[in-house]
Amino acid sequence: MAAQPKRGGVSLPERRSAAKPESNILSRITSSPIVSRGKQAACDAAFVSKKLLLSTGKAAWIAGTTFLILAVPLIIEMDREQQLNELELQQASLLGAPPTASVSK
Repeated sequence: MAAQPKRGGVSLPERRSAAKPESNILSRITSSPIVSRGKQAACDAAFVSKKLLLSTGKAAWIAGTTFLILAVPLIIEMDREQQLNELELQQASLLGAPPTASVSK
């Protein structure tokens, strides 16, 4: 059975039977112990990277929600206090009274 030309005009050679395995350079390289150790190292690195990304995401979620719950209300309250102090100083200057206390930063 000859290989039939495809639409693009490219014909491929027939596959060799599996009964006669040929030992070419590519098959020898892919079955070498160095390549198998490299594949194992790549799989291990991918596994560790995935676990690290998942734990980093969890840590970022915990840090973000903690910041929202604890730090944001504190920042808002400090801003309100600063605005109140500025308003009191402005009212005191409009009324002509000297400022009684300096604003601490």
